[in-house]
Amino acid sequence: MAVTRLEGSARILALVKLANVGLTLIWGFAVTYVFVRALPLREFQSFLLLVAFGNFAISAEFGLTSIIYARLRRHWLGVRDEGAGQFRLEEMGVLFLFLGLLIAGGLAILLIALASGGIDTTMPVLFILFFLSACVNLPALLAKRALAAVDGNFLWEALDFMRRIMTITLLLFILQGLDPRVSVALQLGVSLCVIAWAIMLVHARLGMTVRHWFAFRVGGGHVRAHYLRDIGASAMFTMSEIVAYNAPYFTIALATQDARPMLLFDFFFKMSRALSMFVRAAVEAALPRITRAFHADDRARLKQLLTRALGAGFVFALATSVALALAGTWIFGKLFDGRAAISSLDLLLVDLALFALTIICVSVYVQAALGRFAHLLTRSLPFLAGSLLSVPLALLLRDQFDIAFLSFYTATLLLGAMLHGLSLRRLLKGER
Repeated sequence: MAVTRLEGSARILALVKLANVGLTLIWGFAVTYVFVRALPLREFQSFLLLVAFGNFAISAEFGLTSIIYARLRRHWLGVRDEGAGQFRLEEMGVLFLFLGLLIAGGLAILLIALASGGIDTTMPVLFILFFLSACVNLPALLAKRALAAVDGNFLWEALDFMRRIMTITLLLFILQGLDPRVSVALQLGVSLCVIAWAIMLVHARLGMTVRHWFAFRVGGGHVRAHYLRDIGASAMFTMSEIVAYNAPYFTIALATQDARPMLLFDFFFKMSRALSMFVRAAVEAALPRITRAFHADDRARLKQLLTRALGAGFVFALATSVALALAGTWIFGKLFDGRAAISSLDLLLVDLALFALTIICVSVYVQAALGRFAHLLTRSLPFLAGSLLSVPLALLLRDQFDIAFLSFYTATLLLGAMLHGLSLRRLLKGER
């Protein structure tokens, strides 16, 4: 009976997460749909660089939110961390401080880039506000992971649902004449309110006091003493992933002034992000059971859950592939206001890349939740190398630069999928 209830709760959680993923995707595509119409093309290209820089800044939390999930989850399940030190509530305050400093650092870099012309725009206030609205997802992610670790998934999903509805509405008001700066500022305010609410929920669920949030010396000392190794491996892995997924924005910008290659990669990036969000939702719904099975050394149950997660991921990849086959050309044209076209071969390569990405995503989400950061780092390096080399290699076929770049990048993802498939196989054999 208890198992049946757990399965039912997991299905409900998965549906709720998928609904939120849908809203997140609507917001992501709406950003492009709105701003490609609200900005001149050159300004929009600079905006895409800002989005890429925002992705770098958000990802530069070095996987600390994954670390806190893995540690807090073990603490919640009563698993002893031999030699790693038990979780302490003071860690939360230290990590929120770090994320705040990271946002401040990213903002400083953006201001320098704007002042020096590195990001060319006539609307610096809009760019700054949009960057900040993206960066507040860092404390939001930490609150989300902390709540998930203590079985508070539904609390976060309800809050995030409200946030997404309000920010999408404010974004679409730009097409009705609302000043983009006002829209983004209001979105920032909504997000800050929701995040504050989520932090209060974490505070209550963990039984924290105000002292825990500001005990930086105690929390920092605990972090330094007990899990710098995890932080180092996670930081290197995260930086590798950041560069691998976002570097083509910058290398393409250096290689050509033609807008089409940039728009083509941005389209692939959006499709891959959409798929990864759906896969993450499916995996996160199963993570409470996956982590229980792993720490209990229940290999049969672990195999069953991982097989289901992969199966769900491939269903999403297939659905995305069918959608692109039927309407990919129309979606691309509408998304970028007819300023470029996409070929059938381009769409085929995107489809192959998405199937490879499914395996990578399942592996990364599961192993990060289990704290296997050093192993993930070794698996990420071939993808990093391939991503950095894709544009230079494509330049050797300058007359076919677009298709050559996408081919090399897809091949890199396929290699990454093979390596991550081997990782999941090792996991099922009980290797820690």
